[in-house]
Amino acid sequence: MNTMSYPVHGAGLGLKRSFIGALVDQPSDTIDFLEVAPENWIGVGGEYGHQFRQLTERYPFLCHGLSLSIGSPSPLDEAFLHKLKRFLNEHNIRCYSEHLSYCSDDGHLYDLMPIPFTEEAIKYVSERIRRVQDILERPIAMENVSYYAAPGKQIEEIEFINAILDEADCRLLLDVNNVYVNSINHGYDAKQYISSLPAERIDYLHIAGHYNEADDLIVDTHGADVIDPVWSLLDFTYQQFGTIPTLLERDFNIPPMQKLLTELNIIHQYQDNYTTNGIAENRSV
Repeated sequence: MNTMSYPVHGAGLGLKRSFIGALVDQPSDTIDFLEVAPENWIGVGGEYGHQFRQLTERYPFLCHGLSLSIGSPSPLDEAFLHKLKRFLNEHNIRCYSEHLSYCSDDGHLYDLMPIPFTEEAIKYVSERIRRVQDILERPIAMENVSYYAAPGKQIEEIEFINAILDEADCRLLLDVNNVYVNSINHGYDAKQYISSLPAERIDYLHIAGHYNEADDLIVDTHGADVIDPVWSLLDFTYQQFGTIPTLLERDFNIPPMQKLLTELNIIHQYQDNYTTNGIAENRSV
């Protein structure tokens, strides 16, 4: 059995203000942990702030950032990082993750732009990740992102990500849906990609729905149900690495809570296939 630890366990959900009140009033045992974008909650007071505190005292929490812009040519926003550090510590956040991309230059770009897959970018981004980890005094998990073009590409995406994980000595948030989306859009083998990742770096998984624009073009929206091929890829990931904690993302077209809990139960069912049959074991929390 692998004795290394994950920050959380089981199946989790991204917390939205649209259902925070309902979740405070009727907590669900189906949810093992919650995730928020810290930018949406830092400094929030009043009723929302009170409800948020109630949930952070009940559930383990993760933070998935939106504005770090780790690949940006602009300097890191260190003032924000110090605010973030206080927030993470105040709410006992188990893990902080961000996107391996950039979203700003002179201003905010309002999208996740791909970092060129080059040796120069590996060095630049790794230095910035190390600086963030030094300020926060904790490791961060970088997420593989969906992308629709690869400007300046010199090496393959999997080589780029593995090199950054090694050089920055950081963690990985593995987004299974993004692997599937990119495999269709860029014509690579999703299972081979996942098998090539370092198991010891993975902190948790994301899974989500997307939109099929064409046979060879998928748009990552987080606005639909998870489809069967993505569930199958999640199952394959568990086969490779064991039952890694997995978060369901749903950012648009948010259905009633019971529908979200139904999808969470599917995650639990896939995880139970391994933990109960002894094929794979959870790492301890």
